Amino acid sequence: MDEKQHKRAINAWAMYDWANSAFATTIMAAVLPVYYSSVAAGNLEPYQATSAWGYTTTIALLLAAVLTPILGTYADVRGSKKKFLTIFALIGVLGTALLFFVQTGDWLKASIFFIIGNIGFSGSLVFYDSLLPHVARPEEIDKVSSKGYALGYLGGGILLAINLAMIMMTPDNVTALMTRLSFVTVAVWWLVFSIPILRIVTEPTHKIIPGEEKLNPLSASFARLGETFKRLKHYRQLFKFIVAFWLYNNGIGTIITMAVIYGTELGFDSTVTIGTLLMVQFVAVPFAFLFGWIAGKIGTKRAIYISLVIYTLIAIAGYFMQKEWHFFALGFAVATVQGGSQALSRSLFGRMLPKSQSAEFYSFFAVSEKIAGVAGPFVFATVSMLMGHSRLSIVSLVIFFALGGFLLTKVDEKEGIRVAQEEEAKLTPTSA
Repeated sequence: MDEKQHKRAINAWAMYDWANSAFATTIMAAVLPVYYSSVAAGNLEPYQATSAWGYTTTIALLLAAVLTPILGTYADVRGSKKKFLTIFALIGVLGTALLFFVQTGDWLKASIFFIIGNIGFSGSLVFYDSLLPHVARPEEIDKVSSKGYALGYLGGGILLAINLAMIMMTPDNVTALMTRLSFVTVAVWWLVFSIPILRIVTEPTHKIIPGEEKLNPLSASFARLGETFKRLKHYRQLFKFIVAFWLYNNGIGTIITMAVIYGTELGFDSTVTIGTLLMVQFVAVPFAFLFGWIAGKIGTKRAIYISLVIYTLIAIAGYFMQKEWHFFALGFAVATVQGGSQALSRSLFGRMLPKSQSAEFYSFFAVSEKIAGVAGPFVFATVSMLMGHSRLSIVSLVIFFALGGFLLTKVDEKEGIRVAQEEEAKLTPTSA
């Protein structure tokens, strides 16, 4: 592949972040949580609506966590990462479009459609991430991963701005309809901007473990998955990083998914909560690039440490939040580290895995992320239900940042890369 084709592939890969991030902003973080709390679950108490949303998120992520390791391994064996990316993206688009039919009191229907959409969103990201080590060269993987997140924040922010204009600049009697139409715009945006990665990025040449050629693809997938579980001790540095990521991503994921509905519970105006999220989308763009540059200067792990310290301070400050400007200020702080922490985690993981098994290993990474997504909202929702408010829920996140950061100090990145290269050399190229 010449340099021009290489750059086209990188840009096409990064555009999928632009495509799917509309779901993350409008559906997961901003418009749907408010619509869910005030309309779909309008017949419930505020803390009950918060808890219902937390449990809905838990179920969605748990289902994705069960499916992705099996499908990720199958995609590696078959050489079909792009095929599964397409399937899950279409599932996500369908679930998102169905949200148009949610109206007053339809909180259960909203939960079901959100779960379908979130399974598609989460599953597609496994196969999208698994293409990163194939698209980016080792020396540029931090910057390419950061570029994806930056484009994601920009694309998600642009559509969110359009959706907010649709909702807030129309008469009150059509606000609900405009909100439901905003869900449709996400589905269309996601579908259209997925085209570049599907057309331009090529399916990587896959390799098989000796002996797999005698098995059918499904049997080979389960055999490889079982073998990987048995040999996790061999990937000690990678395994330690997965656990560290699971811990600190508990906090990150919960802040992302519960921020707007937490602000709504505190009585903040939706203009402030959603407007803050919109601000986060655009402020996060330069900071995502900045963290890619910082990682090149001080190392990836040290750059992640910086983000975790800032997140810890945000969680503590969240307990004391009283006024709407506090929410805006904390949102700005989140914007400075959100993209960088996630982009660098993705690229650090990508360095320590065998490239030909990237979908399988990124499925483990995704399971780690989904378990974090399960545990965080579940703990948040449960503490909220027990206490009758959510202030202590936000403080509980500090322990995850602290433990995750500590375990990250134990990860030897160079050793992890060496093991991955050794394992890659053992695999057999195939055109099957």
